[in-house]
Amino acid sequence: MVRVEEATEVSDELVAAFRRLVPQLSKSAPPTSREELDEIARSPATVLLVARDDAGTVVGSLTLVVFRIPTAMRAWIEDVVVDEAARGTGVGELLNREALRVAAGRGAKTVDLTSRPAREAANRLYQRLGFKQRDTNVYRFEL
Repeated sequence: MVRVEEATEVSDELVAAFRRLVPQLSKSAPPTSREELDEIARSPATVLLVARDDAGTVVGSLTLVVFRIPTAMRAWIEDVVVDEAARGTGVGELLNREALRVAAGRGAKTVDLTSRPAREAANRLYQRLGFKQRDTNVYRFEL
């Protein structure tokens, strides 16, 4: 049985888990440092969710960002990753459902995310959970 919890403190075990998980999410991203994880865990704008298996091993994570804008409280899901060995077992669904629950509890009107088309299983999951593809352009400016 997998359980999802908010990581509010950063341990050596959590740092090691992110060293294992981040390369599975992005080949170009550097490993997340203890300081960066601590900043995420302590920020009132972010919720760091981790999924643990029966043995307590971190098998996935998701970062939820909740923020106020002039028109409403909004939320954004970022950096969803499930360990390769745990994919297809419902971990991603549990992480996303918990993120939606937390976002609603914090008053978010909407929750957005992006997902590359090549991530077919993830895209099917998001649609199954009720996410709708938006007719919009996503732009990025690299600093």
